[in-house]
Amino acid sequence: MTIYDIIFYLFAAVTLVSGFIVVSARNVVHAAFSLMFTLFGISGLYVLLGADFIAVVQILVYVGGILILMLFGVMLTNKITSVAIKSSNIHTLPAVIGVGLFAGAITAIMIKTGWKINPSAIPETTSFTLGKTLLSEYILIFELLAMVLLIALVGAASMARRDDKTN
Repeated sequence: MTIYDIIFYLFAAVTLVSGFIVVSARNVVHAAFSLMFTLFGISGLYVLLGADFIAVVQILVYVGGILILMLFGVMLTNKITSVAIKSSNIHTLPAVIGVGLFAGAITAIMIKTGWKINPSAIPETTSFTLGKTLLSEYILIFELLAMVLLIALVGAASMARRDDKTN
């Protein structure tokens, strides 16, 4: 077992354990923080696959944007205490039986399949070729997109600073 395999199993364990905590936590804040570890684990798996650009986008978009937005939404709506939350265990037994059958089928398939094992090199990173392509073939589109985003930012800032007396 190489260090690459150990790191893979570490990221897989973090992803699976924190994913289980996400679906089983009763506290929304604990579930959101566990979701953060799940997304970091998936990002680590992307790095091991050689898709470093997708790993960075995963962290920036999901952890940096969506998860923080969810946490702010939960923390700013703390006045919702009178809402009754149902947490019955009525369908637990059928769910456990279904998951057990599915896990057994997957395990049987994994054991009985004759897997081809070919040693291969660790994949190279993708950000260099992506950056080279963006700044050589698609430079005009890249710069136009930057200008459109700048105009949208200036427009949003001017709309936010507009006085209410004009309306």
